[in-house]
Amino acid sequence: MNNHFKKLIAPFVVAAVITGYYVFFIWLIIKFPLPLGVRIAGIGIPVIFTGVVIYVLIERIQEIRKGEEDDLSQY
Repeated sequence: MNNHFKKLIAPFVVAAVITGYYVFFIWLIIKFPLPLGVRIAGIGIPVIFTGVVIYVLIERIQEIRKGEEDDLSQY
């Protein structure tokens, strides 16, 4: 197995778990009758956070492919 592949497993698992949590939260917001403002905030905030998680995952994949496993070594 490629060494880079092993290092990619954890970021994918963490991103999948967090995304799954947000999808479940959105499902709960849709399922129960709530005021419109609460629905908009309850769906909008997790969607934004999911976008951030995906963005960070893409950055981490690029770092691993470049060989920058330890971000703190730059400082």
